[in-house]
Formats: sequence, structure tokens, C-alpha cells
Amino acid sequence: MALQVYVAAPRTSVMQNRVSLGIITKQPAFVCGAGDYPQLMKRREGGLSMTFRVRSSLDATAAPAEVGQVTEVDKDTFWPTVKAAGVKTVVLDMYTQWCGPCKIMAPKFQQLSEKYKDVVFLKLDCNQENRPLAKELGIKVVPTFKILKDSKIVKEVTGAKFDDLVFAIETARST
Repeated sequence: MALQVYVAAPRTSVMQNRVSLGIITKQPAFVCGAGDYPQLMKRREGGLSMTFRVRSSLDATAAPAEVGQVTEVDKDTFWPTVKAAGVKTVVLDMYTQWCGPCKIMAPKFQQLSEKYKDVVFLKLDCNQENRPLAKELGIKVVPTFKILKDSKIVKEVTGAKFDDLVFAIETARST
């Protein structure tokens, strides 16, 4: 994982340093380990106060999901999009291009996104590129629908079971 550090000091320009394996390659000398750092750090050195903003690849910015439509995500944009949804319920359709039942559910999933304006609808193509995320989410069959609240999976529907999916969405929305 690569980290980016933004350094801002009074009356100086903002410079960007890249961090690899937790070691900054340029000045100022500052070391942080991936995953165990605060988002905003302050450092006082020689009477000069500097603020460090540390971001990881998990902080990648994603375009907010449009309400009333299905948003395509990938391994890089999924978690930032889920986090950006905040307290809204998120429904993820995990599909493949070659899956017949997935093709049948796609227009129905689109209709659900138009019906439930308070729910974020996402779809993830479980191709080779997105395989790490699909594995992380525990997919075994396609289509699989994961329902998340507060970035946590609360319900799962496997297969082309439209009525089960509607029931799961209704249940997640009411809690």
C-alpha cells in the first residue's frame, strides 16, 4: 500500500511526498506505518508547526453514487463509495458478464434503484480485475446481492430471487 503525505507549513507552498512501505522518501524525515496512523498529524520542530495529512489508497475519492440509478464500482471505488453513502442503505449487485440470471436481474435491479430513492444501488463486475474485492466480500455464486448499513454487510441474497431481494431491502431500510 502506498501512502501520500501532504505537508503544509506557514508561508510555504504545499508539497507532496510519496510514502512506500511506511518510509517517506523526501524531507521532512517522518515515518509512519500503514494502518496505525491518525488521519491528521501535527509536528512541531524548531518553532515551526507543520500539519501532515496522511492518506492511503483506501481513502481514494469516488464520485458519489447517483440516487435513482445503479452505479458501477470496482475494487478501487467500492469502499470509498460505501463510506460516502453515510447512513444510507447500500445494495450491491455482484454479477458477471456471462451470467444468464445476472442479465435477467439487471433491469429489475435498475427498477429498484428508481423506486427506493433513499438507498444507494451499486454493481460490481466480478471479473479477474475485481477478484480480490469479490473474495473479500465472500462471493460464492452470481448473482449475489449484499446489503450494507454503516459499511457493514447486514443481509445477503444469492441467486436471481427478486422477491427475497425486495424483502431484504425493506428489512434493512426499516432498521
